[in-house]
Amino acid sequence: MTYCLGIVTADGLVMASDSRSNAGFDQVNQCRKMYRFVTEGERVFVILTSGSLSISQSVISLLKADFDAGLGLASAPSLYHAARIVGDCVRRVSEIDRASLERDNFSFNVNLLLGGQIRGAPPTLYLIYPQGNPLQATEDSPYLQLGEVKYGRPILDRGIHTGTSLEAAAKYALLSFDAAMRSNVTVGPPIDLLVYRSDSLAVTHYRRLGATDPDLNLIHSSWEQSLRRAVEELPAIEFGPPPP
Repeated sequence: MTYCLGIVTADGLVMASDSRSNAGFDQVNQCRKMYRFVTEGERVFVILTSGSLSISQSVISLLKADFDAGLGLASAPSLYHAARIVGDCVRRVSEIDRASLERDNFSFNVNLLLGGQIRGAPPTLYLIYPQGNPLQATEDSPYLQLGEVKYGRPILDRGIHTGTSLEAAAKYALLSFDAAMRSNVTVGPPIDLLVYRSDSLAVTHYRRLGATDPDLNLIHSSWEQSLRRAVEELPAIEFGPPPP
């Protein structure tokens, strides 16, 4: 399983992904799920992947080959067109692999988050489904998730809005991952965290946080202590006698 998160605010983007590709009592594998396509001063794209590792790697390989040749994401006129280009690569891989996968009872399973900016347009965030169609984050829904989403969602619902600062959004992202990792063994570190400031058109704020990272552990312990203290400070619950 996996957990990936993208947040878009008025100031830019926060993109984060875990590194656990599958988990069990006797097998834990790690793999990066964050990919960057950058032409500094012109365009920045960050892609997060979930689902079948072989499918997502094929999609990324096609995107990279086109990008290096000045095609695909390298020439997309907008983020919407970029999302469509990613979707087209998903369909290309589907045409190659779907029939043989489904013949052996494996589903064609891949989802991607695409966040970024092209010079002259605002930062944008899209989810691309296995069918290749994109869904855009909106002012009312300024974050998108992939994978094991339910544990990390409540903190985002309470805290994230388009006016959230990038610094706060990055903290919310880590708290969301902390909740997911605490409740589900299929989500695990290292966490790749990227903060992109609007109109910078370069990747300058990136962090990979391992299981023993002191900052990650400090956020975990500080949040846990603050949460317990906040519960203790809530108004007392008034009780009365039971009905006859």
